[in-house]
Amino acid sequence: MNVLFVTSTRIGDAVLSTGLLDHVIRTRPGARVTVACGPAAAGLFAGVPGLARVIAMPKRRYGLHWFDLWRQVVPTAWSLVVDLRGSALAWGLLARERRVYRTSDALVHRLCQLSDLFALPEPAAPRLWTLPQHDEAAANLIPAGGPVLALGPTANWIGKQWPAERFVALMERLTGPNGILPGARVALFGGPGERAAAAPVLEAIPADRRIDLVGTVDLLTAYACLQRASLYVGNDSGLMHMAATAGIPTLGLFGPSRDEHYAPWGAKAAVARAVPYDKIFPPGYDWRNTGTLMGSLSVESAAAAAEDLWRRCGETT
Repeated sequence: MNVLFVTSTRIGDAVLSTGLLDHVIRTRPGARVTVACGPAAAGLFAGVPGLARVIAMPKRRYGLHWFDLWRQVVPTAWSLVVDLRGSALAWGLLARERRVYRTSDALVHRLCQLSDLFALPEPAAPRLWTLPQHDEAAANLIPAGGPVLALGPTANWIGKQWPAERFVALMERLTGPNGILPGARVALFGGPGERAAAAPVLEAIPADRRIDLVGTVDLLTAYACLQRASLYVGNDSGLMHMAATAGIPTLGLFGPSRDEHYAPWGAKAAVARAVPYDKIFPPGYDWRNTGTLMGSLSVESAAAAAEDLWRRCGETT
């Protein structure tokens, strides 16, 4: 049985789609799975059970990346094609069953919308699969020995980035003598090319408590490291969804994106946001030259949300 699973370009959306992939794998034992996605997200799928291959799809002008993908998958007879990008690809392949997702602007979480594609009675919670090398690397990077506060101060767009100095103030409050994680180590996460944005936070972490993971590890090693953390606080990003999937208390910081669609998923997740989404964009707003749109979220509000989440979850590590 051959399954083609076409998912997102962005890491966060790809993470959210893994619950549906898990459902497909569990309900089709022995399936050989081919995953097609954007290059940035490709590393998420190396540990998928029954994986045949991962096809990274760099975007090309005029949609030619879809033709490139079609040429690679058309020789195969597919038992199931799942296309979460809503393209015409599935109809140009020999397939016994096709499921094609259509985006909706309804104020319903994307995870619920994806789960409706298979009429699932409950939303399919995201799941990531690591390999032994990822777990071993994480154990070396974050050895046992006390709590770890994980921070994600970057995002794919500056408008979604909470100011770095506020991450520093939040870190000092949460790990200070009277904080919920006194004396905790601090693991800083970020992707390739994000060191400049993360640098002010990185430099503020005491050297003896600093774990620098900004652009230094692959996605599944980052995920395995998140599984070893005690609490995650970060901007709306793929890392935020990875942290929630790891099952640790996860606080997502939101501003110019809808938490109704993209809040971290799970019983141990919460949101702190700036002003309401429909009031966050200033007059004459132009995304090409804006700075952060997260200025209305105070350190006090974020800290209170983190402390409330910690109390609700209890000390889990």
